Amino acid sequence: MKTTLSTLALLTFFSLAVVSCKNKANEAVTSEAEAAAVSEPTSEKYIADVSASVIEWKGFKPTATHHGTVKLDTGTFQITDGNIQSGTFLIDMKTITDLDLEGDMKNNLEAHLMGTVEGKEGDFFNVNLFPTGAFEVTGTEAIADGKINLSGNLTLKGIKHNVTFPATVTREGDTVTLTSDSFTIDRTKWGVNFGSKTVFDNLGDKFVNDEIELKITVVAHKKA
Repeated sequence: MKTTLSTLALLTFFSLAVVSCKNKANEAVTSEAEAAAVSEPTSEKYIADVSASVIEWKGFKPTATHHGTVKLDTGTFQITDGNIQSGTFLIDMKTITDLDLEGDMKNNLEAHLMGTVEGKEGDFFNVNLFPTGAFEVTGTEAIADGKINLSGNLTLKGIKHNVTFPATVTREGDTVTLTSDSFTIDRTKWGVNFGSKTVFDNLGDKFVNDEIELKITVVAHKKA
């Protein structure tokens, strides 16, 4: 009986692992920073509506998954014939919000992520030292199903890397909406090392996954 139960438990574990791998978002292609894209003189300027734009995030550890949002501070696209030519966006890191906890647990997690807990400022994003992140478009490439691969330099904690991920761009009147697929980045490449098994030894099950899942929605209106 014990052997049967152990076998069932092992099969259940591997089944959950397979499902987890299937549900995991693809990692963004990450490389060295590149020159920002330059728009044509005839391009049209679109300004991000920061109240309607959002970055959704998910973080993972063995005992829990947390998710929430971060808001943009400012942003612009330059568009020609419906195609994104260039763009620059600032991310307000002081708006990191958790959506799955309440009360003190929510406040404590947000403070830890933002680095506003005394003595733990460098664990995650240290927003007092690095209040904004940034994304600048370096290029686009058309792919199947009306999507594009969007490439850009992502700056967090003063560290810049180029990332590429699939996105869909839709246009309705003078409004353009960019919606990315969900994708992951390896946070340690931006110096966010807290609880990483690839950085620290002997963490046991007290680690936090290196992957952060992101989904970006930017709503922008044509400049009058």
